[in-house]
Amino acid sequence: KDPYTPERLRKMGLNERQVKAVRHVREYGSITNREYRQITGISDEGARLDLKQLVELGIFRLQGKGRSTTYTLKRLGE
Repeated sequence: KDPYTPERLRKMGLNERQVKAVRHVREYGSITNREYRQITGISDEGARLDLKQLVELGIFRLQGKGRSTTYTLKRLGE
């Protein structure tokens, strides 16, 4: 069963931008803050907060630091 369907993600409290980010990571393997801003048109601070929430909810895993930071999907049970 897919834990990352748009319906399940919305039930977890994610906004449409965050659902888009999860779809992007499923398709491409990862996302950066810059890619997230390009996809959603949100500000740098807004992107940082959205991505931080995805990490706190256990959906994304943070890799790297600073400009080389990428976000990947966490596997269930990690």
